[in-house]
Amino acid sequence: MGKEQLIQIARENIAHAKAGTIDIADEVREIPAANYFDPDRFDAEVDKVFKRMPLVLAPTAQLPNDGDYKSMTVVGLPILLTRGADGVVRGFINSCTHRGTNVVLEGTGNAKRFTCGYHGWTFDREGNLRAVASNDEFGDIDKSCYGLTPLRVFERAGLIWGILDPDSTLDFDAFMAGYDELLETFGFENWHLFQTRTVRGPNWKIAYDGYLDFYHLPVLHRETFGPEMSNQALYHAWGPHQRVTSPSRHMIPLEDIPEENWDDDTLLMGVWTIFPHISIAGFPGGGRSVMLSQLVPGETPGESFTTQYYLMENEPNEQQAMEADEQFKLLKYVVETEDYGMGLRQQKALESGARKTVLFGRNEGGGQNFHGWVDRILDTKDEDLTALFQPTAQAAE
Repeated sequence: MGKEQLIQIARENIAHAKAGTIDIADEVREIPAANYFDPDRFDAEVDKVFKRMPLVLAPTAQLPNDGDYKSMTVVGLPILLTRGADGVVRGFINSCTHRGTNVVLEGTGNAKRFTCGYHGWTFDREGNLRAVASNDEFGDIDKSCYGLTPLRVFERAGLIWGILDPDSTLDFDAFMAGYDELLETFGFENWHLFQTRTVRGPNWKIAYDGYLDFYHLPVLHRETFGPEMSNQALYHAWGPHQRVTSPSRHMIPLEDIPEENWDDDTLLMGVWTIFPHISIAGFPGGGRSVMLSQLVPGETPGESFTTQYYLMENEPNEQQAMEADEQFKLLKYVVETEDYGMGLRQQKALESGARKTVLFGRNEGGGQNFHGWVDRILDTKDEDLTALFQPTAQAAE
């Protein structure tokens, strides 16, 4: 099903390329500039977007083996991911049920047990409390009632999602809207994690705007790869998730080839975004690779942090590793210096109050769609979240 959709999208791209057209939105849209810096708005986005929506916490390639774990903090919440002997990834709030401190320090590793560094309480990979230090002196408790607080975790298409609200009832399939079927075409579950790093950026929406924006490519990136890029974009949406491509005349020769022979590199090109915080950009040639960018808000409205994962289809040989390292260095410069450097200047200018609104043109439908989803989610109660992502609800918008 995913491959069929990709072929249909490719045919639409070819039609636009031959006609010299793009899809455009109905009108230019204004967004309040304060949305990027107002503290009350920021707190609401953290609570109602990042703590209620499924977030991609890791690629499968980061926890491929029995016993692998990852400890991280997302919008202030300490999280522990573990892969059990049964192959299942589980998620927990990384907080000891004795006094509340972290059971595991931030980072990755492999372990069968996790022992709290404060008093020595021990938990297994399934989050169960297995041992209380000096149990006879501590006093009797029912260990089954003091396991780590579980989080809902989903592993699809070689990516691991988690919902930070332990009481969430959001239907994950409704939220994904079938997008995971297309992501499965990459085959990420078998890919190799080459490198990671984290860069600081502006307000999370300014950063995310850039991932949906091809309009800026030839201008902002004119000293790097911009001269080779089109500023035209085609947007395809599955609920709040979007794929961005440009009309490409290089795809026109596909019409002379049987569809079953259309190559995956061509079908998967472009930028894939997973609401509310993921961008996946592919790099064909020399061994398929992608940079997966995991964006999260910082402690203040004007700050965000993006962890970049460089994933490769196969573990590289020495030459491929050198080339991948150079490409990852270039991507760091492009994002940190060009994109986020501009974003931080934009942040400062908006905070000055010089502009009351910012504009998204008819050619920037992806940004319009993104901000519309943020607004709708902020206005939706917990019990109505699943319905918001149903196709009938989206059609009514």
